[in-house]
Amino acid sequence: MMRSLLLSLTVLGAGAVAQQSAWGQCGGIGWSGSTSCEAGSCCVSQNAYYSQCVPGTACSGTATTTATPTPTSGGGSGRTRFAGVNIAGFDFGCATDGTCNTTAVYPPVKDMPPYYNNPDGAGQMDHFSKDDNLNIFRLPVGWQYLVNSNLGGTLDSTNLGYYDQLVQSCLSTGAYCIVDIHNYARWNGAIIGQGGPTNEQFVSVWTQLATKYASQARVWFGIMNEPHDVPSITTWAATVQAVVTAIRNAGATSQFISLPGNDWQSAAAVISDGSAAALSTVTNPDGTTTNLIFDVHKYLDSDNSGTHTECVTNNIDDAFAPLATWLRQNGRQAILTETGGGNTASCETYLCQQIAYLNANADVYLGYVGWGAGSFDSTYALDETPTGSGSSWTDTPLVKACIARSS
Repeated sequence: MMRSLLLSLTVLGAGAVAQQSAWGQCGGIGWSGSTSCEAGSCCVSQNAYYSQCVPGTACSGTATTTATPTPTSGGGSGRTRFAGVNIAGFDFGCATDGTCNTTAVYPPVKDMPPYYNNPDGAGQMDHFSKDDNLNIFRLPVGWQYLVNSNLGGTLDSTNLGYYDQLVQSCLSTGAYCIVDIHNYARWNGAIIGQGGPTNEQFVSVWTQLATKYASQARVWFGIMNEPHDVPSITTWAATVQAVVTAIRNAGATSQFISLPGNDWQSAAAVISDGSAAALSTVTNPDGTTTNLIFDVHKYLDSDNSGTHTECVTNNIDDAFAPLATWLRQNGRQAILTETGGGNTASCETYLCQQIAYLNANADVYLGYVGWGAGSFDSTYALDETPTGSGSSWTDTPLVKACIARSS
């Protein structure tokens, strides 16, 4: 098992003062550990919630500083390239066993027939982009909805047309747009390539989607949401490989593609469950791994389910620090496409710390996408949906505190 960088401490001299190693936490609201860094690193404030020992930075006379984060070769630019929010609704009715009740879909496409007064997903994304400086949106959709429940069939022109309205609204903001099939590696309870739909049937839907969006450089292909309890990770990696090959051969030769592992894409389990190793074998047709990005999820509540309004961890020690080490060692990158919590003080503290860590390690973390907005409302525990319309929107407290960017 890989040990977190935050657990690597150096004992100094007669005072026996514990010092944090490179990339370890050294300060922030609620932090009670050491604020001193080992030689060669200095404590740099990322925001009020998180400070980190950054190698190669200049200390101003003491071991700690609250200076503006300095770009380094190890930690990247000090801010992830992407930040955004999920715009949910086309996935409503999809359960964790891969069944999708398409009558429960609640599209965030305003005034879409035969529905009326739907949530204004386009307006939300326009607000997030202009007012919060967010630049990526994940657009989950059920596999059954796309093909009108015809496994292996062609994309349903009516349903795809509605979904494409959301995609086009996303593209119009200038943001990147993740097309995400939200089926948990399943179709009606059976696992893709392992007793359920064949790889060919899964490849079919992705070949059609890739063909449609091949000319859109900012469409990001999210192969599958939260595979779980998949018996063979190597067999699943072969399924992922088939999809990557199909997407590239359909003409989408350079867009980002997300590689999802087992165990609900948990950032804490991706190494230990074998997903990272298995998915490392997936390549583009030319043998490279360019723009093939590990896709992880991580919530902050007591059981990592994303169902509670209180948060208990920032996930740095047990998830993101070990994964950052693995990514650097293997020359790869990851994106966090689901994270969030309730609009509570505990979640503001821990989510802001988590995001600050990702920002400080932007060489290996491309970004984060909060869950969720779109068709959710204030009754949802993890609601990130802004209220209002037109040119006037108000963010939820968690989005305002942690996810929105000042510039």
